[in-house]
Amino acid sequence: MSYPQPYYLGPAGEISASYRPAAASPDLTYANGNTVHYLATGASTHGLFGLYRWEMGPQPSGPDPHYHRSISESFYILSGSVRIYDGKRWIDTAPGDFVHVPEGGIHAFRNESGEPASMLLHFSPGAPREAYFEGLPDLASLSPLERDEFMLTHDTFWTS
Repeated sequence: MSYPQPYYLGPAGEISASYRPAAASPDLTYANGNTVHYLATGASTHGLFGLYRWEMGPQPSGPDPHYHRSISESFYILSGSVRIYDGKRWIDTAPGDFVHVPEGGIHAFRNESGEPASMLLHFSPGAPREAYFEGLPDLASLSPLERDEFMLTHDTFWTS
């Protein structure tokens, strides 16, 4: 393994860091109150990764088991307890726990604790997951063919 080819070829560095305060408003709020903060999108990282803060209320929520063919997904628990499925068992996580799922790995997550929970979601490479997150509320209005196309477009394959 070696370092990738450089993106920046300037002579002395540049001022280009981005800052997002913890109190920033979420980029997306679902009807159930869960929120998503777009911390670093694939578009802002040259497609290298995407990083999102996912905040869940106390009611049960989260996707069923699925996998991705072209992206890995990692979970870092910030607060509360999130149940994460690793393809064979459900793990009750705690703050500071980390789970990495490589491409093709079956996984799911749920908040079933009855308390709020939050985590960081990391995708690599940085696919445009924002369109997936934003399209989820409209799934019920799509035909079965349109839902299948949506999932295929967003590299999400359900196991059940």
